[in-house]
Amino acid sequence: MTGGRVEPRYHLAMETLVSSYAMLDSDLALLTPEQESIVVLCRSVRSVAEISALLRVPLGVARVLVADMADEGLVRLHQPHLNEGQPDLHMLERVLSGLRRL
Repeated sequence: MTGGRVEPRYHLAMETLVSSYAMLDSDLALLTPEQESIVVLCRSVRSVAEISALLRVPLGVARVLVADMADEGLVRLHQPHLNEGQPDLHMLERVLSGLRRL
């Protein structure tokens, strides 16, 4: 799936959000099965961690695939804005809220 690579071309945090562009079915047929799955999944915005879990692939594999697809213009990345290593309080509040719902 990754051509033997274990690191993406650039850093993708597991909370990086990914969305796909609208594609025709004929264009989807040109993609690898993994790429097609990611495009379909990301019609709704998903995190890299969600993509990994839903495709049942290791997080590192999902990062490589998503980074390659971003380079090819198949998906959009919405990187978290981290303030010089300080945690994003809004994200931490969302995580805490999600944990409370469990």
